[in-house]
Amino acid sequence: MTTIIDGKQVAATVIEAVKAAAGKLEQDAGVKTGLAVIIVGDDPASHAYVSSKSRMAKECGFTSVQHTLPEETSQEELAALVQKLNADDAIHGILVQLPLPKHLRSEPIIQSILPEKDVDGLHVVNAGKVATGDLEGGLISCTPAGAMVLVRGIHGEDLSGLNAVVIGRSNLFGKPMAALLLNANATVTSAHSRTKDLAAVCRNADILVAAVGRPQMVKADWVKPGATVIDVGINRVPAPEKGEGKSRLVGDVAFDECAEVAGAITPVPGGVGPMTIAMLMANTVIAAYRRAGRKAPKF
Repeated sequence: MTTIIDGKQVAATVIEAVKAAAGKLEQDAGVKTGLAVIIVGDDPASHAYVSSKSRMAKECGFTSVQHTLPEETSQEELAALVQKLNADDAIHGILVQLPLPKHLRSEPIIQSILPEKDVDGLHVVNAGKVATGDLEGGLISCTPAGAMVLVRGIHGEDLSGLNAVVIGRSNLFGKPMAALLLNANATVTSAHSRTKDLAAVCRNADILVAAVGRPQMVKADWVKPGATVIDVGINRVPAPEKGEGKSRLVGDVAFDECAEVAGAITPVPGGVGPMTIAMLMANTVIAAYRRAGRKAPKF
């Protein structure tokens, strides 16, 4: 029987651990964990994401601050707000919701966040620590960190002897995911759009991670029988069966057919997605512990 990995359930367990850790820090050190979220403009999807992050932060017992800036905010105004939050001792995590409006450059803004407050794990210092295997010193990008929690739930901490294939080489997910798998002793292949005979490469994987943004690209004959399949894709496709103009969410994996072959598989939605916000909360409480000079909890 294939295990359908329930990301919501695993995320709920992480959130309970975060609540307990935040409560303990407040009780022992008088430090209340603080998260600041910045959103620019009025993109509805971004606003939905931000409100769910702010809501979860409050649920975890954090001080939750949201800065909603108008579409016409300048690069200088946004940079000044980041500097102000960098200097605020009550804020342990800073998150700038992407994408920013077209006239703003996101890279200089992300790199201006103090690495120890960069709870998205996108600063070059944090990315570099993951790449060099220093997982205790930096903050790990939330989606790969969440995907790793799901992998460990199936295979345990040590992935020695297992072949892992990551389809996708983005800085945001593919590269850090490959580094995390390598750090756990898996033998890792980074595959992408230029990989020759991608299906054959995937068939060798005990752990197959898909993050390419192409709807249902991974078919059943790409999956090694019994493999663990982690689907990071979120794609909207037309769903005429729901009515005219309706759509539904699918991953990068053809779920129904691959579930027949895989040993364990994440659904979309409800797989990796809920883990991303859970790991954002985990990173924020880790940052607060480090700031207070305490040993940070593991999640």
